[in-house]
Amino acid sequence: MTRHCRLLLIAALSFSSLYSSSQAPSLTAHDLAERVDRHYNQLHSLKAEFTENYQGLGMDRTESGTLLLLKPGRMKWNYSSPAGKIFLIDGSHAWFYQQGDAQVQRLPTKDLDDLRSPLRFLLGRTKLEKELENLALTNGPNGRYVLTGIPKGLEQRVARVTLTVTAQGAITAMEIEEADGALTRFTFSSEQPDASLPAAEFRFTPPPGVPVVDALPPV
Repeated sequence: MTRHCRLLLIAALSFSSLYSSSQAPSLTAHDLAERVDRHYNQLHSLKAEFTENYQGLGMDRTESGTLLLLKPGRMKWNYSSPAGKIFLIDGSHAWFYQQGDAQVQRLPTKDLDDLRSPLRFLLGRTKLEKELENLALTNGPNGRYVLTGIPKGLEQRVARVTLTVTAQGAITAMEIEEADGALTRFTFSSEQPDASLPAAEFRFTPPPGVPVVDALPPV
């Protein structure tokens, strides 16, 4: 699996300060983590626009598109820039494809569990405090909050994950800093809770003549 695909799994879903970040927030990290859990656990589906920026290995790349989530366990990153790029989880497998690629990559979702992506919370599958260690809270811009922690099991690969969260528990931005200094930032906007999303939207059909290969699990 490519490094970029792995980042999406660590990765993914994430939106002038009223107070300086040095001031103590009005609630605790535990309180806000519970609000995040409640916000997403009560949803059946979600649609949002996203922008993704990756800086590392001499690259500075920005991409964008639409994120779709449907419980149980279905997720689709449909890129408009670059057009034709898709990352999809259909409940049993994850699929990776970029228009023009010679092959489609496929990986069983059970092999993705060790990544413990913060985007799992958007699917309502787990609790924030069970996934991120040393969770800390500071004030963020525009009345939002910033939660920072380290994904359990990824301490050697990921230095930190930072979530920007509204007071209601909606994730509006996510930043992942890897141990080698690479940085991936996601911002989310135009969130549509319980959007009408047909299950067929999460079925991937390989383009004619393009073979499917089983990707190696991340290590």
